[in-house]
Amino acid sequence: MAPSPLLSVDEALARILASASAPLETEEVALDDALGRRLARDLAAKRTQPPCPVSAMDGYALRAADIATAGAQTPVRLKVIGASAAGHGFDGRVNAGEAVRIFTGAPVPDGADCILIQEDARAGDGFVEALVSEPVGRYVRRAGLDFSAGDVLLEQGRLLGPAELALAAAMNHPRVPVVRRPRVAILATGDELVRPGEEPGRDQIVASNNFAVGAYARRAGADVIDLGIAGDDFASLEAAIQRARDARADVLVTLGGASVGDHDLVQSALAREGMALGFWRVALRPGKPLMHGRIGDMRILGLPGNPVSAIVCAVLFLAPLVRALTGDKDAGLDPARPAILGADLPQNDQRQDYLRATITGDGTGLPTATPFTRQDSSMLGVLAKAHGLIVRAPHAPAAKAGEPCRYVPL
Repeated sequence: MAPSPLLSVDEALARILASASAPLETEEVALDDALGRRLARDLAAKRTQPPCPVSAMDGYALRAADIATAGAQTPVRLKVIGASAAGHGFDGRVNAGEAVRIFTGAPVPDGADCILIQEDARAGDGFVEALVSEPVGRYVRRAGLDFSAGDVLLEQGRLLGPAELALAAAMNHPRVPVVRRPRVAILATGDELVRPGEEPGRDQIVASNNFAVGAYARRAGADVIDLGIAGDDFASLEAAIQRARDARADVLVTLGGASVGDHDLVQSALAREGMALGFWRVALRPGKPLMHGRIGDMRILGLPGNPVSAIVCAVLFLAPLVRALTGDKDAGLDPARPAILGADLPQNDQRQDYLRATITGDGTGLPTATPFTRQDSSMLGVLAKAHGLIVRAPHAPAAKAGEPCRYVPL
């Protein structure tokens, strides 16, 4: 099988995102279960907030005209005719020469048009003295100050965080329409792999990629299905692919075995199961043997077996795919940020490099991105120390410390 031409990183991402051109189905969930979900449609307020004028301070509700001449030396005395508290408003009307004791959030009584805060009042038995004048509307939150019934306050595709959940509740929505979480099935492959806690044989290693890749998928909004480890034989691989189908996975992620060596059977097994290959191999380091395809409605991402390669591909391709499936319109935006190089770098070749680096700074200017000396794609210890990935474009010229660069945060 002749190798496919290398795709650019941008073209590979564009093709992957094209397979998620429309978000998944909609479901309704309770607000308690909506954190981190994306709205499937616009959400409009069912009520006006506040529903009537309310006080912004503790004090006295009264008519501004009655205290127009008030001052510390010329206090104006008003009769206190009742009280208004949140949930227990005053039912009467404030007339000339009258005031109502009021508390923050309480309805402003009819007839009153401003609030005299208690710090500027001197209370007595059945009366209050105003020590300052106040204009009409002072410390009064008008009806609809926050929003009015029918206002669209949360738009389709919005990520629901704590503030959005509070707003939805205030809008009187106990449940919200969200995009279903993508189901991402993850299959580790290779006779050399054992699960953590098992005793590896002489020629074996402990599987680790699935934990990081699954974590990136979950962080992006997916439900993750662990398919375990498949050996290097067609029967084991095809059984695992069938488990992904039975689980109605939206995305099947395979880890390792996507090349075309004698022991790299994943691509062949997927082809035997009906995969339409989209592309294989990207001008990327680490992560060149990335594969993308489709079996019916199930998208396929074949990630390399080297740990850092798999994780870089999860950051660059899997996480954006999951976000696109949830309706994130910004899933394809470039995540790179500006920085200053902390070390010299040689000229690059035809592949786009992603170099593990520390990112340091004092917050007053651009951070400094310093690449690690060793960039071997098997070294998880280096990855765990890295804060980001310096991006080096294909054929980038040599660069000196202090020159600008860009990095993808980890």
